[in-house]
Amino acid sequence: MPRSFEEVLLPHLDAAFNYARWLTKNDADAEDVVQDAYVRALRFFSSLRGEDARAWLLTIVRNTWYGRFPRRAGGGVTMVADEDADNRADVSLNPEAQMIQQQTVEQVRRAIEALPTDFREVLVLRELEGLSYKEIAAIVGIPLGTVMSRLARGRERFEGVLASSDIRGGRRGLS
Repeated sequence: MPRSFEEVLLPHLDAAFNYARWLTKNDADAEDVVQDAYVRALRFFSSLRGEDARAWLLTIVRNTWYGRFPRRAGGGVTMVADEDADNRADVSLNPEAQMIQQQTVEQVRRAIEALPTDFREVLVLRELEGLSYKEIAAIVGIPLGTVMSRLARGRERFEGVLASSDIRGGRRGLS
């Protein structure tokens, strides 16, 4: 039984925006990329066969980003429009714990943003979006072994960035 575009792809809007935001490092550009990606997805919706709709959509998001910002795709841009987007504190924590949580989230965000695009995108797709290696390979258009290699190297670099920051250095409180 055929399903509508809205039923199949709108549930993945948050994942598409999250992925686009990590790629672009900018909320406004991410919104533009997602909007263009959804227009393309609507245009080619009939070509979606029994495939995973989320992986299919994220592939379109990635291709839209590369098509829209080819010079930025290699890295370089570090502007984030909404500094508080990923810093929502758990309100059930006391104020000190909330501050520590916000600092930790900010350090993790910076560490992910510091990664080269090739590592950042596979890390985001695996660790934040929970995609399988096979789905990541399809989205990024690389062999499965390359996904595993980029994840391993990306995790090492991520750990290295965190190791040099306050989160691992024991200075988690106020200075």
